[in-house]
Amino acid sequence: MTPDELVRTFINHIEAKDLDAACALMSDDCEYDNVPMAKVFGIEAVKQILGPFTSGCSEINWVIVRQSATGDMTSGVVLNERIDRFKMGERWVELPLAGVFEIKSGKISLWRDYFDLATFQKAMAG
Repeated sequence: MTPDELVRTFINHIEAKDLDAACALMSDDCEYDNVPMAKVFGIEAVKQILGPFTSGCSEINWVIVRQSATGDMTSGVVLNERIDRFKMGERWVELPLAGVFEIKSGKISLWRDYFDLATFQKAMAG
């Protein structure tokens, strides 16, 4: 597997709402930095942040607009531009963002997403 494939697999698990499978691809001490909201460390903290949000969605679709990867599974970096889509009730909430993933020893050790908070709040308000 390459860093590019690892991140795509991770996203596929998120879309399937399978947080256990997604988090199995993360290091035990991973950093999840959801700029501008919260930064947490460790798999359980990631699950605590994502669990309630993903369970409130009937569908999740993260569209990778562009993705670039360097390095290998020992030490790699993946950058992507995405449109994260969440179906809540009868409507889709869309959020454009940029993501950074650092890969160390075959696992995602850092996941950082950058997005505009006002855009997110407006989308959630519908």
